[in-house]
Amino acid sequence: MPSRFIPVLAAVLAATSCAPAQDVYAAPLEAEYMGVKTRLLDGDLVNFHVEMRGARGPRDVEDYAECAAAQYTLIRGYGFTRHLRTNVDEEGGLWRADAIYTISPALPRGLKTIDAEVVSSACTENAIPMV
Repeated sequence: MPSRFIPVLAAVLAATSCAPAQDVYAAPLEAEYMGVKTRLLDGDLVNFHVEMRGARGPRDVEDYAECAAAQYTLIRGYGFTRHLRTNVDEEGGLWRADAIYTISPALPRGLKTIDAEVVSSACTENAIPMV
């Protein structure tokens, strides 16, 4: 690497190391999980509606939906799920997510694949309820 890039690289690394990282699946302190509604749309296509109060932002309610999807996948005897889409809405402090996942026994194609056992374990450790 040319020496003229070293100060730039050092500055970039210093700036990025100072930013606090949000823990994935870290439950907010004031979270009130209001429930999950699950609907099988087709053989492997599942819709999850979740509601919560006390979310810090969309990511918290998305994590709640993902935890529900992971547990549902295990309940159905599968090991993997793939995220297709999540719509998040907030009104008067009530956060809602409408998420769709596919479930499968083997690792599905795609970029947003989830090992249901790993995610369920992380959700349990971080006190995020599941199905």
